[in-house]
Amino acid sequence: MQKQKRILIVRPDRIGDVVLSTAIPREIKKTFPDAFVVVLVREYTQAIYFNNPNVDEIILLEHLSGNKLTDFFAAVKKIRKYKFTHALMLLPNERINYMLFFAGIKTRVGVGRKFYQTITLVKEVSRNKYIPLRHEADYCLDLARRIGVKTDEIYSEIYLTENEKITISKRKAELIGNKRFLIGIHSTSGNSAPNLNEKEYYRLINELSTMSNIAIAVTDNKIPKSFNNIDNVYFINKDKSLRDSINNFAMLDLLISASTGPMHICSALKVRTLSLFCPLTACSPKLWGPLGNQNTTIIPYENYCKTQCPGDPKKCRYEGNSGIDAATIIEKVHKIIDV
Repeated sequence: MQKQKRILIVRPDRIGDVVLSTAIPREIKKTFPDAFVVVLVREYTQAIYFNNPNVDEIILLEHLSGNKLTDFFAAVKKIRKYKFTHALMLLPNERINYMLFFAGIKTRVGVGRKFYQTITLVKEVSRNKYIPLRHEADYCLDLARRIGVKTDEIYSEIYLTENEKITISKRKAELIGNKRFLIGIHSTSGNSAPNLNEKEYYRLINELSTMSNIAIAVTDNKIPKSFNNIDNVYFINKDKSLRDSINNFAMLDLLISASTGPMHICSALKVRTLSLFCPLTACSPKLWGPLGNQNTTIIPYENYCKTQCPGDPKKCRYEGNSGIDAATIIEKVHKIIDV
């Protein structure tokens, strides 16, 4: 009789990256239906995995933290109790690497070839033959393929409870009233991707909010001050928890944003997205784009990066000739939904 696979998926980073990892437990369960699957994430991203039928347990990185040697071995003891047979480490992390090694996990798979991985006999998933325009979620699944998972299904999923779905439906009906569409606009990106400036988002929100069939929801957790001057706009995620925000994203008919975590949340919820992307290879939608939903991307004209870009995608605001502005986005909105 084959021993049960007990698999730990380690993804201790940002919201978008965690969303892109949600395909892994699903595809593991398809290949190994009786596998015991656990995810190790940070406390602030755990809500992404709530109610996921393919995840048997969630471990929080904060519960394994501490600066003392005694804290480290206490964490090792906690991990060892699970008797994991495999660990998939999607992000190189030296402390976690040693923790899993001392916890006695026989098969550990990691990205890259760090010295601490080599001396602890981590099985490597190499990116030496990196294909720049292959999706990041597909690269993540390479770690599962390394232990025998066979799949090309890389789309993300976030699961809602039946009670959440009922609440979402009622809440949406209250917000839109006699209008037809609820459009979300997420103006911030945490400096993780090129984005419009606040002034241009103000124009976009102001102009869309005047359209008779549209209700506008600003989905940022922290609201730019200038937006408070706009009438007839809902700030649905202000100071909300991540799970509450996920439920609010599920209400939307369309999310407009840069390439951010909320974009990936919406794609995992099958909410339509209209996303701003940079044409540079490292920022391409082929690498970081939404998966599994109806999605549209806007990219500046080909010569934009050569003539207008400041040289750093994180500083780019799509300004100048051939860039992106509120009018460009509104034109796309008209093509996506009948407003």
